[in-house]
Amino acid sequence: MAIRSKHPKKEIEEAIQYAEQQGWKYKSAGKSAHTWGRLLCPLHTRDGHQMSIWSTPKSPFNHAEQIRRLVDKCLHSNEETE
Repeated sequence: MAIRSKHPKKEIEEAIQYAEQQGWKYKSAGKSAHTWGRLLCPLHTRDGHQMSIWSTPKSPFNHAEQIRRLVDKCLHSNEETE
C-alpha cells in the first residue's frame, strides 16, 4: 500500500480508511486544484469503480457517506481479482 497523507477532514479520512479495508486503493490526484485523490476498487479494469475525493467538499459528512455508499455497493470489494 502506498503511503499517503491524511485527509484534513476527519469524516472523509475515516471513510477512506474504510474503503482501504475493503480492498480499495488510493491514487494521488497530482496537482489538481479541487481533487485530493481518487479511490479505485479492487477490479483494476474499465469495469471497476472509482471515485474522486474532494479536498474541500461543501459537506464533509455527506462526501464521506458518498464514499461509504459506493464502497458498500461495489461487488468487487474484498474479492480476489488478480
